[in-house]
Amino acid sequence: MLRLPKALRSVRVRLLVIAVLPMLVLLPILLGSSVLRWSSKVDAILLNKVTGDLTIADQYLGRLIETSGERVDAVARSVDLLRALEGDDATAYLERQRERLGLDFLRVVRSSDWPVVQAALSGEWHSAIDVFDAQTLRAMSPDMSTRAEIPLVPTRGAVPTDRTVETRGMVIHSAAPLILPDGAPAALVGGMLLNHNLDFIDTINALVYRSESLPEGSQGTATLFLDDVRISTNVRLFENVRALGTRVSAEVRAEVLGEEQIWLDRAFVVNDWYISAYEPILDSFGAPVGMLYVGFLETPFSVAKRNSIITLAVAFVLIALASVPVFLRWAGRIFRPLESMTRTIDRVENGDLGARNAPVETDGEIAQVARHFDGLLDRLEQRDRELRDWGETLEHRVAERTQELQEAHWQLEETTERLILSEKLAAVGEITASVAHEINNPVAVIQGNLDLARSNLGAAGAPAAEEFRLIDDQVYRIGVIVSKLLHFARPEDYSGVDQSVDPGEVVRDCLVLTRHQVEASGIRSSLETGSRSLVRISRTELQQVVVNLILNAVHAMPGGGTLRVLTEEDGPEVVLTVQDTGSGIEPDTLARIFDPFFTTKHTQGTGLGLSISRQIVSRAGGTITAHSTPGEGSRLIVRLPIEENALMRDPDIMSQNHLKQAPALGQNGAKWTPPDQDEGTEWLSAH
Repeated sequence: MLRLPKALRSVRVRLLVIAVLPMLVLLPILLGSSVLRWSSKVDAILLNKVTGDLTIADQYLGRLIETSGERVDAVARSVDLLRALEGDDATAYLERQRERLGLDFLRVVRSSDWPVVQAALSGEWHSAIDVFDAQTLRAMSPDMSTRAEIPLVPTRGAVPTDRTVETRGMVIHSAAPLILPDGAPAALVGGMLLNHNLDFIDTINALVYRSESLPEGSQGTATLFLDDVRISTNVRLFENVRALGTRVSAEVRAEVLGEEQIWLDRAFVVNDWYISAYEPILDSFGAPVGMLYVGFLETPFSVAKRNSIITLAVAFVLIALASVPVFLRWAGRIFRPLESMTRTIDRVENGDLGARNAPVETDGEIAQVARHFDGLLDRLEQRDRELRDWGETLEHRVAERTQELQEAHWQLEETTERLILSEKLAAVGEITASVAHEINNPVAVIQGNLDLARSNLGAAGAPAAEEFRLIDDQVYRIGVIVSKLLHFARPEDYSGVDQSVDPGEVVRDCLVLTRHQVEASGIRSSLETGSRSLVRISRTELQQVVVNLILNAVHAMPGGGTLRVLTEEDGPEVVLTVQDTGSGIEPDTLARIFDPFFTTKHTQGTGLGLSISRQIVSRAGGTITAHSTPGEGSRLIVRLPIEENALMRDPDIMSQNHLKQAPALGQNGAKWTPPDQDEGTEWLSAH
């Protein structure tokens, strides 16, 4: 941790800091925030001014467009035009009117795609700003295309372009309805080219920025843009050269032309920063084709703000330099008693409990604190002596208590060992109680197969060799179950051996083993084997899990139903699903079905089947889950990881083995159907 020098940690310095902090820190912060607020207010005022300037310029441009339309409409309504159209001097008359109105072209049009002309043909005069290409300009007036050309000047911050000259023209396009002598409708169309129209832009600038409307040093400007190119402006590129052909910045172009928004902010115009306002100009089609700009130099306002801030800062420094020495001299007498107390505290911290403050001559509050501090030191010295005596007594008592705790700890360890041993013995008793439940299923299978073999085959037992082999497997399984129960009590004497098994084959065997119970309950069963991978688990343990799930499904359908067993691959796992159409399981019961000793069969089960199944699956690295809808049935899903090094089985070989090994399932027509090679599905049907 960083420690300040002792001089800086003195009471004098700290109190002085507290005394001058409001003036040297808080006051500058207050002044700074006030200056920032004042600066933002000034900026807001400047933006309000340039907004008003833009409004004036927009109104003038709108009035100019409207006036042009009114004048063309007046000519179209005149009797002189009708007489000229009836005679041979129509062209000369239109030329005289064009010069009188100050237009660049004036002509009669019978049809056109321009909205302005279409409005006139519909009976109403209309005027708007439109952009004509060079060919259209040349068709209207031979010299208009030449006057419209503006060479482009490379401009910093503008959107890159390969063009070198602007050949299009921005025109105030006006049209008025006209009835020809033959009674046909037509339109009188006139227009004024705005490219290089400096009188137009100077008039706007004179209206917006009158004399003394801006502070000394500032300058107002106005500009008309075709797209992002200045086609009429009083912004100077050099002293006497207007910035025609320069282009607006990409940022302004994107907001005004791209988003059709008004720009109100500072912007870099040609070679300096201006408080600027841009608005989009829409043509008769409603598309943005240019911009109207007004603005004034930002520099005089920035200089004024900077000078105000400098003046305020200098005044603050002068006031601080004059007042701080007065504060220091005035605080000297106040700090002396505090410094004396500081020295006394240092001596006490170093072990000198007899240190006291020097006699204080003054009667101020700090002097009273110093005298009271001496009294506290007297009591502190007395308490220190008492604490030392108590400490010695406490050490003796702690030693005695520690010895008692050690003896109690030894007794607790012995009791814990006895308790653990008792719990192990109790667990062995519980596991032994579950043996009866786990033997019930294999014995039931053995009995069912024996009854089926005796009733169907009689003395001809040779064809039932496969059933007898399965009976042998179940006898072996009984031994394995008992061995696993004993393994809990003596784990060092037993160890399971995992095998690489095909879940489909195990499930198929389990359906044969439980066929008698399935048929006896009137259940229709089906097997779908869509997996070809092997899993690492004891074959007998997997049989134990599957048989348990099948028998639980059979018990859930005492009045018959459908049992579906499915094996498939899902990524790195083999998924084994046992689904029934029984009565289903309530949500409260579903949450407890894997708990040991929990059963809904009352005297028919011990509640260990699903619990042991989950232990077997978990030991193999898999999971078992249950899903059920009351009244519709249940679905238990076992997921086992696929063994990475196990060889994949050939589907043709598997089909041949199934045909050879699958026995007939009963005299009632139940039999194995060979697997379909396209679908990979086997059906076990009980009719």
